Amino acid sequence: MTADVWLPIPPEEIEGLPEGPSYRFWDGAEDFPADPAECAFYVVPYMKAPELGQRPLPRMSSVEVVQTLSAGIDHVEAGLKHLRPGVKLCNARGVHEASTAELTLTLILASLRGVPDFVRAQDKGEWRGGFRPALADKSVLIVGYGSIGAAIEDRLAPFELARVARVARSERTTARGLVHPLTELPALLPEADVVILSTPLTDATRHLVNADFLARMKDGALLVNVARGAVVDTKALLAELETGRVTAALDVTDPEPLPREHPLWHAPGVLISPHVGGPTSAFLPRAKRLLVDQLNRHVNREPLRNVILTTGETRV
Repeated sequence: MTADVWLPIPPEEIEGLPEGPSYRFWDGAEDFPADPAECAFYVVPYMKAPELGQRPLPRMSSVEVVQTLSAGIDHVEAGLKHLRPGVKLCNARGVHEASTAELTLTLILASLRGVPDFVRAQDKGEWRGGFRPALADKSVLIVGYGSIGAAIEDRLAPFELARVARVARSERTTARGLVHPLTELPALLPEADVVILSTPLTDATRHLVNADFLARMKDGALLVNVARGAVVDTKALLAELETGRVTAALDVTDPEPLPREHPLWHAPGVLISPHVGGPTSAFLPRAKRLLVDQLNRHVNREPLRNVILTTGETRV
């Protein structure tokens, strides 16, 4: 059995890695650390361009596991066609929930309470008071209720909300209540003061937020996107923002990075952060714990966590 493991974190910085494999550090450098054909477990470099992370895949003829360090897998899916059947693709469920949920609350509160305006006023030495909406008594809709969506709701709990509604691909019941199926989304949108997007990017969710979605949002509602930029039709969002009817807080955009001259930068009522939901001080400890657990499972031939798909099999 080939035993090379490619890691985007120096292996000497990860305590608890199992003995046996040869650990190779590769974080997207031009030169590969070894022959990709000898790699059995590939951890995709984090926060790199999709084409970079996919670059060694055509030569990874012996790989058994492809592990992302992100919750989403859309940046690597296109490269999976080069792999033999039976390769498991795993995501980083459990790594980004805390950081992404923190940023979601930050974006909501900053947008509602006018923090960007305060910063601009501070730069000019101006004291600008005024009346702003609170998060308390608001109705919140979470679109995409996986582990990140649940973590967001956990942090919303102390804010005295009027209601939290949850939407996922299919209906189910959680400890916090009912999760509505995606088919019920149109009926839920008009009731929400804050709409949070935390859904994966799939064929079904690409441009989920289109002109019709936005038209169904209530006047004055806030759209928060911590999912993927392409979940939102940027052209449709720009048109709606220009009316002043809704506002938006976006950690992700389409395109991304957002070009300097793009009109979204200066659209009214929008707050933009540069895709920073995951990369915080919380990332490395959780990423290392995930890798140690997964690699011990791999070496001991135990079931892996977070298996999203297996190449050659139909994805459910």
